Amino acid sequence: MTLPTGLQSTSRQPIDVITSPFARFARMEAAGGILLLVATAIALIWANSRWEHSYHQMWYTQFTITLGGFSLTESNHEWVNDGLMSIFFFLVGLEIKREVLIGELSSFKQAAFPFMAAIGGSVIPALIYVAMNQGGAGANGWGIPMATDIAFALGVLALLGRRVPVGLKVFVAALAIVDDIFGVLVIALFYTRHISLFALGLAFVGVAVSFSANRLGIRSPAVYALIGVGVWVGVLNSGVHATIAGILLAFTIPARNSLDKTEFLQQSRFLLDQFEKHDLNSAQAHHAIHALEQKCEMIESPLHRIEHGLQPWVAFVIMPIFAFANAGVHILGKIGAAVTHPITLGVLFGLLLGKPIGITLFARLASLTGVGSRPASVSWMQIFGASWLCGIGFTMSLFIASLALGDGDLLDMSKIGTLAASIGAGCVGSLLLLQRGKEQVH
Repeated sequence: MTLPTGLQSTSRQPIDVITSPFARFARMEAAGGILLLVATAIALIWANSRWEHSYHQMWYTQFTITLGGFSLTESNHEWVNDGLMSIFFFLVGLEIKREVLIGELSSFKQAAFPFMAAIGGSVIPALIYVAMNQGGAGANGWGIPMATDIAFALGVLALLGRRVPVGLKVFVAALAIVDDIFGVLVIALFYTRHISLFALGLAFVGVAVSFSANRLGIRSPAVYALIGVGVWVGVLNSGVHATIAGILLAFTIPARNSLDKTEFLQQSRFLLDQFEKHDLNSAQAHHAIHALEQKCEMIESPLHRIEHGLQPWVAFVIMPIFAFANAGVHILGKIGAAVTHPITLGVLFGLLLGKPIGITLFARLASLTGVGSRPASVSWMQIFGASWLCGIGFTMSLFIASLALGDGDLLDMSKIGTLAASIGAGCVGSLLLLQRGKEQVH
């Protein structure tokens, strides 16, 4: 957020000159999507070059973490998919909890429209995939085209700028969050195989400890991070995919403020008065500033503070690393096979056609039945254009594909379908929204 001119600092340090271009890029709404695109392009180029072996060798090299008598060994690829993606899902869980408590999913009427649209956008693509792969080797991959990549979809909307009404961005964000809920349920219920009840029980004990810490009023993110590591290890060893740990832990994070607005204003004004009365470098002034810092932390809930702190790490580090680790499919020599392969076609048509058809039909159904209502500032053509953008399934689709199909040619076929569909969906959706950007709402 940019401060008003009168409140901006007049001092400019030399380091600011160096870092300001990067700071401006980070403030762009589409910045995360741009980095994802760059990471994807690098992975594809590397995996289709003569240095392909070094790309795969890098990700399948084993790495061990040892702590006392405990050690955990996984490949670098598994550390990304099991470890870093758990942090991504933790952030998703925080966003879901916030939206349910105070956001677009906080009331039935608000939630019904994107919820119904998300159902259509999940069911229709899955049915298209099943129709093309029933009884085949890739039948288990029906969850792949169900997902929407929220970073890419919102990134494209951001690039379109003022042509896109705020109500449409809110609709897509709410729909993508509901999509993520469905995705988590699909992973937990259908892509979990052998379960260790003992390890899972230990994980739930950790969740209970985190919930108890919430009820006791513990607000330190470090405490929840420490508990979270234990929950993650328990889920990882249970057979349930480790990313579920992130979702479970997120729901236990405190969302309450320790101070109400009136208390915060009164106490902050008193501290500012104390600061004003004393010299800048005096002990009293420093005490007032530290106390004011504590009050600022208390007025912001741990949920909001952790979410705010994690967002740049997820957008600019975790998601690009995930794309770099998973998008490196060898396409050369496989295009011919992919064009007729049922897995590729199931993913392609599921995302590219199933998403817009399912979202638009179910959104219309919600409106006709009165269950939900279209945002007043958004036209049906804009809903249709946005529904194409929801066919960008990249991150979650690649993730579910790795769970459903394992390594090998089947996974490559699904990745080719995902990449082709995501590019096509992004292009068609952008063109539709650009064409109808100035359309009057009817």
